[in-house]
Amino acid sequence: MGDFSSALSSSASGMKAQAMRLRHVSENIANTDTPGYHRKTAAFEQVFDGGTRTGEVTLGSVQLDRRELSRIYDPGHPMADETGYYNGSNVDLVVEIADAREAQRSYEANLKMFDQARQMSSSLLELLRR
Repeated sequence: MGDFSSALSSSASGMKAQAMRLRHVSENIANTDTPGYHRKTAAFEQVFDGGTRTGEVTLGSVQLDRRELSRIYDPGHPMADETGYYNGSNVDLVVEIADAREAQRSYEANLKMFDQARQMSSSLLELLRR
């Protein structure tokens, strides 16, 4: 049963990490037009227990994308400088949509793994009852 619980916890941690990743992607998309907004990114990290890998993952700390902000020409904007430009965001919608789709598919794969492990453990318990 240890392998089943390990599979369940690994897939559950994957689902949680992908859900957090999707949250960051949605925040990026929501702030596409926010002046001065830097895109948020986070990398996955392995979970260790006593120096050994558990097979679980977690989302690491949030980092701000260091790419340059886009310069937008709009002399009437309240944040425009004397040349008429202001800093936009560095969010690329195409990249964010691709990241969202990847996170969704990874979440679904972890959900299927979770469901398979649950079904196998239920089948094993049924066999043991006989």
